[in-house]
Amino acid sequence: MNILQINASARSAGANSTRVADAIVARLKERHPDARVSVRDLARDPHPILDEAALAALFTPADKRTPEQAARAALDDALIAQLFAADVVVLGVPMYNFGVPVQLKAWIDAVSRAGATFRYTENGPEGLVKGKTVYVALARGGVYRDGPADSQVPYLKTVLGFLGMTEVSFIYAEGFAMGAIGAEKALAAADAQILDLVA
Repeated sequence: MNILQINASARSAGANSTRVADAIVARLKERHPDARVSVRDLARDPHPILDEAALAALFTPADKRTPEQAARAALDDALIAQLFAADVVVLGVPMYNFGVPVQLKAWIDAVSRAGATFRYTENGPEGLVKGKTVYVALARGGVYRDGPADSQVPYLKTVLGFLGMTEVSFIYAEGFAMGAIGAEKALAAADAQILDLVA
């Protein structure tokens, strides 16, 4: 088993979302001791955003790219290859201003490529990143689960499903900003969900 852990917090150390993602990976390793884990920390190693230069590189045929364009496209190619190599994907996702961090959006933009991770057919788009199990570790200061302010879950379900990843489980760690007791409850609730899901 190959496990790909994506830490999307803006903090490399001390992030609650990373703590929950680490717990998921630890539980997976208990059940699959020979599993190999690759960790991509988007705070320590941020991916460049999708800008005009990146679009120019991606829409230029590979054999006609400048050296700069080839280097830029290769950054996205590496993330796509890493995603395809994984059997299990674990995303550590904090909530920033009711959305996903810009670091995660840059990763999603990089791995969402027509002809590589999805394609258009006569019947509509088809995701090509199939056969993956995805766990999303959600860390929030407040409590938003199943509420109208939770834009993260619908967005992630949509974009991951669009790419072909439909086996997605969400682990909720909520209430970190509600005092020490709130933080304890958040972690305890997440641990219980992990034990239930990774069985």
